[in-house]
Amino acid sequence: MPSKLVENLSPFYVMEVLEHAKKLESEGRDIVHFEVGEPDFITPVEICESAIESINRGDTKYTESVGIPELRQKIIHSYNKKYGQDIPYSNVVITSGSSPAIFMSILSVINPGDEVIITDPHYACYPQIIKIAGGVPKKVRISEKNGFQIDVAEIKKNITDKTKAIILNSPSNPTGAILDADIFKKIAALGILIISDEIYHGLEYTKKADSVYQFTDNAFVINGFSKLYAMTGWRLGYIIAPEKFIRPLQKLQQNLFISPNPFVQKAGITAIEEASYSTDSMVKEFDERRKLMLGEIKKSGFKIANDPEGAFYIFLNISQFASNSYNLSFDILNKSGVAVTPGIDFGDGGEGYIRLSYATSKELIVEGVKRLTDYFKSN
Repeated sequence: MPSKLVENLSPFYVMEVLEHAKKLESEGRDIVHFEVGEPDFITPVEICESAIESINRGDTKYTESVGIPELRQKIIHSYNKKYGQDIPYSNVVITSGSSPAIFMSILSVINPGDEVIITDPHYACYPQIIKIAGGVPKKVRISEKNGFQIDVAEIKKNITDKTKAIILNSPSNPTGAILDADIFKKIAALGILIISDEIYHGLEYTKKADSVYQFTDNAFVINGFSKLYAMTGWRLGYIIAPEKFIRPLQKLQQNLFISPNPFVQKAGITAIEEASYSTDSMVKEFDERRKLMLGEIKKSGFKIANDPEGAFYIFLNISQFASNSYNLSFDILNKSGVAVTPGIDFGDGGEGYIRLSYATSKELIVEGVKRLTDYFKSN
């Protein structure tokens, strides 16, 4: 029998939508994909060539469990320069994607039964990862009424003697909101360890996102190469953590994952050194798509309280049409051929919404919004 832990985990609904969309495509249906949070750009050629050259050199063995020094140095040099910090490279741990980075960070901080505060809505996997680590997710509701910003008073109400960490995500998945600096500063002043998921840093359009170390050193930074460098399948992430947590993280890495992939780490060095021109053009294109999708949605009569400021998502309020976003998403897919993510995937606070990803072509954005408009007009 499967364990109770596995049986009690919620599925990742966006993947169920994607899998059903793929099935429809295999049957000949034309599907517009707004569901997946994945850049449609190919990985820049110099990154790919770097990995191939690394394989040909024989870089196919285990590396140091915390990652190769050169990549750790490149990451922290870039981080320190961008955010005005002076953190040593020894505080960086390379991981096989940002999800293991989140998992290892939580494991290194909590004991069974400890609480981790997250927003609601939130990235779908946060509560599941916390549960797998033996913790209890404590959800704090945020709302479009205040731009999906966090009410620090609500955070304070939810802090108990079992609270060990707060997860922040700015720019946010699913809302696209960027946390205001003064709110970030007030949360840091609470003294609770912050796990700052910064995977969408660099994908900012109206203002720059702050990093947690600008406000406190009682924190972990989680980031990776998936979104900014179009490297989702490469599985390369990292943690920047206080020195006292590096040895615990190292032991977790040794036991859970042994070490990150060697030639992917080499490709990561090339990404930092040589791919900035590609990322700049991708960010410019994403911003154009953001404006296009917002314009098409508003032209169709939908109201959007807050334009997204980062990432590549629009969190669309559809509560006037349906109270069950999961059923609605599959009905939209089956009837109109548009794959969207149900808001319930992101917690109870996401019910009444659907998430639309503009990580697709402009032509498909126009076509997809047209199909959605026709769907809502006829249902």
